[in-house]
Amino acid sequence: MRVTHLSAKEISELVRSGELKAQEVVEAVFEEIKSKEDKLNALITLMEEKAKTRATEIDKEVSEGRWRDKPLLGVPVILKDNICVKGYPTSCGSKMLEKWVSPYDASIVTYLEEAGAILIGKSNMDEFAMGSSTEHSAFGPTSNPWDLERVPGGSSGGSAASVAAGYAPMAFGSDTGGSIRQPAAFCGVHGMKPTYGLVSRYGLVAFSSSLDQIGPFTRTVGDMALALDVIAKHDPKDSTCWTGSRPSYYESIAKGADIKGMRVGIVRDFMEEGLDAELAHAVEQGLDILVENGAVPVDLNLGDIKECALPCYYIIAPAEASSNLARYDGVRYGLREEAYSLLEQYIKTRGKGFGDEVKRRIMIGTFVLSSGYYDAYYLRGLKVRKYVCDKFKEAFSKVDIIVMPSTPTPPFKKGELVNDPIQMYLSDIFTLPVNLAGLPGMSVWMGQNKAGLPKSIQIIAPKWHESRILRAAMKIEEVIGACPLAPGGE
Repeated sequence: MRVTHLSAKEISELVRSGELKAQEVVEAVFEEIKSKEDKLNALITLMEEKAKTRATEIDKEVSEGRWRDKPLLGVPVILKDNICVKGYPTSCGSKMLEKWVSPYDASIVTYLEEAGAILIGKSNMDEFAMGSSTEHSAFGPTSNPWDLERVPGGSSGGSAASVAAGYAPMAFGSDTGGSIRQPAAFCGVHGMKPTYGLVSRYGLVAFSSSLDQIGPFTRTVGDMALALDVIAKHDPKDSTCWTGSRPSYYESIAKGADIKGMRVGIVRDFMEEGLDAELAHAVEQGLDILVENGAVPVDLNLGDIKECALPCYYIIAPAEASSNLARYDGVRYGLREEAYSLLEQYIKTRGKGFGDEVKRRIMIGTFVLSSGYYDAYYLRGLKVRKYVCDKFKEAFSKVDIIVMPSTPTPPFKKGELVNDPIQMYLSDIFTLPVNLAGLPGMSVWMGQNKAGLPKSIQIIAPKWHESRILRAAMKIEEVIGACPLAPGGE
């Protein structure tokens, strides 16, 4: 089997045993990238020299018997380009930061390298993580490896496409309203948004600080658990990072995923108008698999959160984005346009540096935070957010996990929604509520539809209970199988 078909777990074991050299892994990965990247445009920055140097160091450690028990030894990984890596550009898919080089590593980078991983590149993304298709990138759109005419989802579309195409068995993105789970669903891979605060956000360029969370993409549930074991650590550099202990996620599924007696909630209201019929069937199929393995189905009513979560999100997220992006003014760092006055410099720099979608959200956010509208919009949005949290809290007093759709449709074609922002926003309608409540959620591969495009479901759990999601996903993977490489990745 080709190296690019191997899981992270398999690569790590082979490198550790000496049967496979880290240098061979890196060479295979870059060959794969160079053969497909012209069509996919999944990456913004390659780290070939850094990766080869790192691989040489790992092979030397192994040959001298100096290696330690590193769970990702020799495993190539890709990071979304809003995660800082020292000495490399962190552009956030924007002209504003196109030439900005990070002076420090994000905490997740430190954790991955301590675990033996090899960073190979930074992935394409919607500008400042604002979008659902990776069409809003200053570096051009990314293609879906299952169908090059379709989008890979967003905003972490480059990371999802990279894993689906075989560039790496593991990649990382950020999820503010579905930006891991939605592209995972579109690209036919697993993608998890952990509980807010489980993973450090230090070194993640902020979009909406109360919603953003880093999470992994993988092709197997086992690799997902491995990734969480590595990145889910308390970090004193991030004041929002949870101080509680974390379990071993891999151990929770290593000896078999027992789900007997697990109460699985299903929200029938979410299965009605607007949901693609084959995706609705995938949810029912996933529920059937869990029930056949001992889970107990429970019908749930989540009130009207499907209707209220979207407008709530598009008040809170743009408000926080407006505040966070105020720092890009042409004075401190990033793009700087020459001007005769400070105000003119602000206007010219932000006018040229930001794309249309970012400008749209900044204007919305500035409006809802303005003195005349703060109470009518932002304060009310916070109250609706509390309502969403309460409805989920009530639901989880009755069930252990919830199974629901990841997206309302299969991946759409490039250009289809780019001029219709409302329809674009609706593609995240099933993922947004999870971010508002700070819950963990995971998109799980469910095979292909009649057109050969990926199908998926979403599994949600209470805060800090990622292990429940992994156990349920493992049972589904035992029936459906691990995620294959997309046709564009063969």
